[in-house]
Amino acid sequence: MSEPSIFFSEVNERQGVFNRRAFLMGGLAGGGILALGGRLAQLQVLEFDRYRLMSTENQFNFRLIPPPRGRILDRFGVELASNRPNFRVLLVRDEINDIDATLDALSQLIPITPERRRQLLREISRSPKLVPVAVAEDLTWEEFSRVNVRTPELPGVTADMGEARVYPHGGAFAHVVGYVAKVSDRDVEAAGLNPDPLLHHPGFRIGKQGVEKALDAVLRGKSGAVKTEVDALGREVRKDPEGDIKPVAGKTVVLSLDADVQSRALEVLGEDSGACVVIDVQSGDLICMASAPSFDANQFVRGLTSAEYRALSEYERRPLLDKALSGTYPPGSTFKPMTALAALDSGMVNPNETVVCSGQMWFGNRFFHCWKRGGHGAQNMHEAIKNSCDIYFYQTALKIGPDRIARVAEAFGLGQTFDIGISGQKPGLVPSTAWKRKQYHQPWYPGESLSFGIGQGALSANALQLAVMTARLANGHKALNPRLIKSIGGVETPSGAAAADLPFRPEHMELVRSGMAAVANDTTGTAYRASQLGLGPVLMAGKTGTAQVRVISRAERASGVRSNDSLPWHLRDHALFVAFAPYDAPRYALSIIVQHGGGGAAVAAPKAREIMRVVLLKDAAIRARIESPLPMPEAPVSATGEVEGEAPPPPSDAMMPAAAATVSGGPTP
Repeated sequence: MSEPSIFFSEVNERQGVFNRRAFLMGGLAGGGILALGGRLAQLQVLEFDRYRLMSTENQFNFRLIPPPRGRILDRFGVELASNRPNFRVLLVRDEINDIDATLDALSQLIPITPERRRQLLREISRSPKLVPVAVAEDLTWEEFSRVNVRTPELPGVTADMGEARVYPHGGAFAHVVGYVAKVSDRDVEAAGLNPDPLLHHPGFRIGKQGVEKALDAVLRGKSGAVKTEVDALGREVRKDPEGDIKPVAGKTVVLSLDADVQSRALEVLGEDSGACVVIDVQSGDLICMASAPSFDANQFVRGLTSAEYRALSEYERRPLLDKALSGTYPPGSTFKPMTALAALDSGMVNPNETVVCSGQMWFGNRFFHCWKRGGHGAQNMHEAIKNSCDIYFYQTALKIGPDRIARVAEAFGLGQTFDIGISGQKPGLVPSTAWKRKQYHQPWYPGESLSFGIGQGALSANALQLAVMTARLANGHKALNPRLIKSIGGVETPSGAAAADLPFRPEHMELVRSGMAAVANDTTGTAYRASQLGLGPVLMAGKTGTAQVRVISRAERASGVRSNDSLPWHLRDHALFVAFAPYDAPRYALSIIVQHGGGGAAVAAPKAREIMRVVLLKDAAIRARIESPLPMPEAPVSATGEVEGEAPPPPSDAMMPAAAATVSGGPTP
């Protein structure tokens, strides 16, 4: 018989061991129960509010509602961008067992092309959990009704009404106002680590160009939410309207533009490629900033097909390019007022001194030609501006040098970008001796001054810069800055008139302005026929410009025939015109560029005239001046002091016969 492994010598010792073990086990059990009780107390008492909130969040769900996007208005309150109802069909992949079958069923109710179906499958596969995907938008009422009736049979499919952006003027403001489009992966990445949840919403659109992009945060507003009760799988059970969070609409943005002038400018430009900018000479407000040809911004809201986008991007006249800001061109003869002002400011040129223009000038080892075959004869500064004489400005530029011209050009806004609230401006180029050394490590050659003096060579500018140049010249005192954004949410933005003074003598600028007035109103001016406004006493001053894009051959020079019509479009000259009106009290300045349009006087000036007429007729003060009756001409006075044609005074009693004077009534015997 084996002995026990533990041997107690007496009963008391065995009992003591048992008691100690029992106490140890009981203490451990009691400690565990106490800890469990404490934890339960913490969860149910101390952290009650926290877990009740978590429970409520599991029970209720908040579905984001995009806020109404802020409106964009013109200076008179005309809507340039607003919102309209949008009937659409949404699909949530997590609530659908068979996506292909669901799309097959929907294709029986609404049109879904094979290309759209492939795109939908890609979007559905990339969409986050429980985030709906827009199957179709802009449905007709009949299509929306068909889907709405069948939604109980299509789990995961919802037909609802949202809002879509609409641009009432189509392409008239497409470049400056811009457009909104669907959020791309790049947009989400650019938003950072914690992007706005709205970026994942199927009905949300983000600004992609112009004001819509620059002020997207202001126009976007603040999202709201609809409170719904859901089951354990996240499916909606019922709505809880009392818990809804109302969205806050985006702020209204008012632009300085005039819808009538902008639409007229686009109509006048027609199929031509170019730009027009109109600016208020007193305030700096931009009245018009049109680029042609344009595109319908509404197409980008719904989304372009590959073929549609390719047609726009590959068209040689580049409708997607904002030519008012991003298109830079040689200003041609519209730059000659800057050369003239630089000559006056330098003190090296007497404006009354004449230069003989024979039609060409030998310099270096070649002839430099004037635009007029045979020349203009003797020209002083006034005549040279009026006739746009190249020879005069060749010699003037040689005399004063490029740096003086560059200084004046920069003071009038060339070579600069302006803070107008939107991006996309190209600064162009104002060459100088320092620029030439930095760019090419070469000195400035005198022959380059000749081209610079007539607005050619390396010099380039956009339509906005040329309008600012003309506005500052017309104002005569202030270096006006252009203003596009008039107010945001009812808060006025600073005026462009709050600018520094121009560092030039008023009499010098008046001399240049008088030359521009002669261009448009002297019968021998280069733009006389095309610049007559027909508005009574209100006259326009201007300057034509024709910028070459190719070297003219000797044969063309010899024949004297230069027909742009016979050349390919991309080799034709640019047509330009700058103007301000009324000449005697400047209020509006304008620049227009017709890309590869031909001559400035023949093509650009007539278009500028039509646009300027609309601008002036919309101004109440100028219209009153136009409509006021003209004063009667003074009647000639005879040698005796009597006014010819005036009625004689009535006879007095002393002049009448005695009998007639005593007769008080009745027939004369």
